[in-house]
Amino acid sequence: MTQATSRAPVGSGKPENRFISSFGWQVLAGMILGLGAGLLARQLGTEAGDAGHGLSEALRLTGSVFVQLLKAIVPPLVFTAIVASIANLRELQNAAGLVWRTLLWFAITALIAVLIGIGLGLLLQPGTSATVAAAEAARPSTSGSWLDFLTGLVPQNWLGVEASTKVADGAATTKINFNVLQIVVMGLVVGFAAVRAGDAAKPFLAFNASVLAVVRTVLWWVIRLTPIGTIGLFGNAIAHYGWEALAQLGWFAVAVYIGLALVLLVVYPALLLAHRLSPVRFFEGAWPAIQLAFVSRSSIGTLPVTQMVAEERLGVPTAYAAFAAPLGATTKMDGCAAIYPAISAIFVAQFFNLPLGLTDYVLIVLVSVLGSAATAGVTGATVMLTLTLSTLGLPLEGAGLLLAIDPILDMGRTAVNVAGQALVPTIVSKRQGILDQAAFDARRGGVEPTAGEVSPATAP
Repeated sequence: MTQATSRAPVGSGKPENRFISSFGWQVLAGMILGLGAGLLARQLGTEAGDAGHGLSEALRLTGSVFVQLLKAIVPPLVFTAIVASIANLRELQNAAGLVWRTLLWFAITALIAVLIGIGLGLLLQPGTSATVAAAEAARPSTSGSWLDFLTGLVPQNWLGVEASTKVADGAATTKINFNVLQIVVMGLVVGFAAVRAGDAAKPFLAFNASVLAVVRTVLWWVIRLTPIGTIGLFGNAIAHYGWEALAQLGWFAVAVYIGLALVLLVVYPALLLAHRLSPVRFFEGAWPAIQLAFVSRSSIGTLPVTQMVAEERLGVPTAYAAFAAPLGATTKMDGCAAIYPAISAIFVAQFFNLPLGLTDYVLIVLVSVLGSAATAGVTGATVMLTLTLSTLGLPLEGAGLLLAIDPILDMGRTAVNVAGQALVPTIVSKRQGILDQAAFDARRGGVEPTAGEVSPATAP
């Protein structure tokens, strides 16, 4: 693998131009431009016929096209990377141990996050201070269930394609989605089958490696568009946020963001320090993925970048990262599936004056630790929230109270999700003695992913 940074060569005598060369600064510039454009569109009006409608639509279209490009690369990337990782895991010692340790650390960090969420919910009492009208309570259009999760593990087709039809104003709209968890399952099955087939599967594995190299090259082209996509994503979010709704649910939003900050800035650094890893180096390495997660609000859309930073910037072996990153993007969600549902469930109970007992809090913990995968392939945390509420017997209409400010919260939730998805493979690799410490400790003047980091040369 090649390792490159955006710093000028030693002895070149040329100062580093971070603003131009750094990926991180480019994304930050995109956020600033998006903020300005979003505020302008909001000031001019975003409804049809308003002066700002055209700008608002341009921002929305720019952001949605960028996320679509990222998501389009996910299915071939996940499948080919998983197949290659299964073949290459044979070269790593104790491959089975890597799998169960990954799942164990998923559970440990989720447990810590949900306990923080419960503590903040009880301490800040967000449901008692909310001024939102009870009339706004409504069942969301999607909800989570354990049965849906179990049946969702079984692939419906080789592409993991799911179609849903929504009827609005007499017109039917069909939307096609990829169930990434099903793609992970198919990749695992095909990978293990190729290993068992022996020499007969060598041409297939070679072809798979070639496809993976091509996919990673296309991925690099898409990543280069991130600053432009950031303008659209952030600008569209600013233009359409409901600030009045945020004021009505102020303590709830504060509780959620305090919980996210505690996990991201206290718990994760503490775990890194406990394993003699520098939190500064970790966040330098993972920052491109965390930034993109914040503006895109999609763990699945960020998956290609998460896998890239795990391999090239955090020193996680390619064979292991190709397995852990897709699994984490579908099942590891400390923000959406631990902190948020815990605080939200307590909010709903307080809002409707429904007491919660010790058993209910234990159920919140169990659902958060075990139920994250129920949200696989679904954008946002609504499915996980409704799964928690239904398990506790709380009214699902309570979820409708929180939807107005969900985009505001989802930015922070997704950033924490992705940070955790990069953290666990790093910790497991360190504990197993397979972490590339030199790559992890490398100082970087910026956080720009370089072409070499996703080039065909890095494919298994």
